[in-house]
Amino acid sequence: MNPSRFLYPGKHWKLGSFAESGDVNSAESTSSGSKDGKYELLAVGNDIITEEIKDLMAKTEVRAQLTETLLAGSLAKALCYIHKVNKELEAGHELKSRILVVKAAEDSAAQYMNFMNVIFAAQKQNILIDACVLDSESGLLQQASDITGGLYLKIPQVQSLSQYLLWVFLPDPEQRSKLVLPPPVHVDYRAACFCHRNLIEIGYVCSVCLSIFCNFSPICTTCETAFRIALPPILKTKKKKPKLPTLNFLTS
Repeated sequence: MNPSRFLYPGKHWKLGSFAESGDVNSAESTSSGSKDGKYELLAVGNDIITEEIKDLMAKTEVRAQLTETLLAGSLAKALCYIHKVNKELEAGHELKSRILVVKAAEDSAAQYMNFMNVIFAAQKQNILIDACVLDSESGLLQQASDITGGLYLKIPQVQSLSQYLLWVFLPDPEQRSKLVLPPPVHVDYRAACFCHRNLIEIGYVCSVCLSIFCNFSPICTTCETAFRIALPPILKTKKKKPKLPTLNFLTS
């Protein structure tokens, strides 16, 4: 599976490097947005992200028609970065963080366990996960948005992506309560079995480690707990007593 990495900040550029050096003219001369009056650092950010995407696509190995992405690893990196920034803040300061996932690939049931661990870690840190889905519906992102209190939206038209990003996902949670947003979707809470990584509706759950299986097994493959199978009670057949002959008397 392909690795995940940061697109911004890039490898060769650190946040605030231009502000510390004061070399704004160099940023204007090298950035693509210097001619149209765009803010220099935003233009530099666009150029860095563009170059990182080109480098990532060039080094990514395409296998057949698979469109799976390392979504759980990307979210884990985002949580680690947020935790790092929070530790660098001064005492008394708090950073309200959010994560926006723009997804155009299919769900991967093999990442279910790692993905759910990331979701609960984000919920514990009060980090919202918003999901902007471009292609097919994503049950995993529906669960992530519902658990963390974020927004889930499947874009009806890709041409209007920028409008949805500015109107739906840019406002913070306090401002969203005053806006008329798209109605919430029905959340697909199906879980993935531990044996085949398939999303199932009905399955067997281990009472010790809460592992989910699509087929019954007397031994849990996760914690190796052996279960006692309660067999149905054996009913003893009662011997029928032989019927004694009866004599009938007729009287007149």
